[in-house]
Amino acid sequence: MKVVLAYFLLISGLALAQTKPTSQAEPKSVTVPATIDHNRVIVDADVLLPDNTWHSVHAWVDNGNPELEMSRKVSTMLALPVTCGDQECSAPPPRQIAVGGMLLNLTGLKSAKLPLKPVSASHILAAGMDVDINLPASVLRQYDVLINFPEHKFTLGVPGTIRFAGSSSRVQVNAANGLIEVPSQIEKKKMNLALDLGSCISFLSEDLFDSLAKAHPDWPHMTGAVGSANMWGGDAETSWKVMRVARLQYGPLFLTDVAEVALSKNVMDFLEKRAAMPTSGIVGSNVLLNYRVGLDYAHSMVYFDIGRLFNFPDFDVIGLVLRPEDDGRFRILGIADPDAKPSLPSGPDGVQPGDYLIAVNGIPVRGVTMGQVWSMLGGTPGQERRLTIERGGKTSTVIANVQHFLGAVESDEKKK
Repeated sequence: MKVVLAYFLLISGLALAQTKPTSQAEPKSVTVPATIDHNRVIVDADVLLPDNTWHSVHAWVDNGNPELEMSRKVSTMLALPVTCGDQECSAPPPRQIAVGGMLLNLTGLKSAKLPLKPVSASHILAAGMDVDINLPASVLRQYDVLINFPEHKFTLGVPGTIRFAGSSSRVQVNAANGLIEVPSQIEKKKMNLALDLGSCISFLSEDLFDSLAKAHPDWPHMTGAVGSANMWGGDAETSWKVMRVARLQYGPLFLTDVAEVALSKNVMDFLEKRAAMPTSGIVGSNVLLNYRVGLDYAHSMVYFDIGRLFNFPDFDVIGLVLRPEDDGRFRILGIADPDAKPSLPSGPDGVQPGDYLIAVNGIPVRGVTMGQVWSMLGGTPGQERRLTIERGGKTSTVIANVQHFLGAVESDEKKK
């Protein structure tokens, strides 16, 4: 009888363990591995299923977005009711989300947004990303957050549990949604720039961008979103204006050669309304990859701790503007031509808008992420890449060279 009772207690204990994400005792802070893909931070999380077991998902650390978002696949897995409009769908939030065994506080979240996708694309949350759900600012603001880009780690803790290091700055935090604005300067002009580590590129308002470009025609610039500027593959990205800003003060940091994209007035108006304060643009993760970035929401402070010195060649690439399609293929939207000539062979025997990129050097790209395909298209300027192109159901091979787009701003000493 004692043996039977012991066996029953053992089995019951194992069953109970499956209802916990990782451990019985919930930690006050956790550090988990992070994947940096197309400059975005992705971690493993767990969601609680209807049968009280946990299922692992990929979560995008998205501090520049206050809205909880998830894929249709996750809502189905969680048996959540979904309602759809003309542009998007919505569902109740998951019952519980955990990171590294730490349960997240979802209080105040009334709904989650879902992309309006066909059933065949129910697994897609964001174009070109392998993620199922995001960790938005409205959730992160209740914690201490540390994103360690050099070591690919993500730390989350209750307020007061993380010991931040590095240069610090007091910032403005929207108490309602956790969005952060950092006091900044460009050429002695004071402004606010948002901190969005979920963005793979940085942005300036079009008015500010154009005034800087007019005043500094020597600053490297181009039209067309290649490399890290190729954010989602929207139609407008073929005409996006991109420029290197020579020097930008961002809180305690003095950043140089910052790649910026011009953002239209309509989008800037939306961002200002959401932030509930004036803003002139966004600093994305593209300029902070050498730092450990700490977010002390409770005290309205951010920390930047330098972890390495490395120049990321985001724009040493093949000059394509790509769109990740729902079926996993990559459509070619356009070809960068910064010098008024195509940056790779075009026309009937080359590459045309509407073609599909099938493989790079014989390696298929279907189903990979934007970060992965741009790693394949990047390299040392002059290196050849063998592109397999599909047009009208037929494939062909195009030889293209890696080019150095958007070079660094030439210093006054070099000019002399």
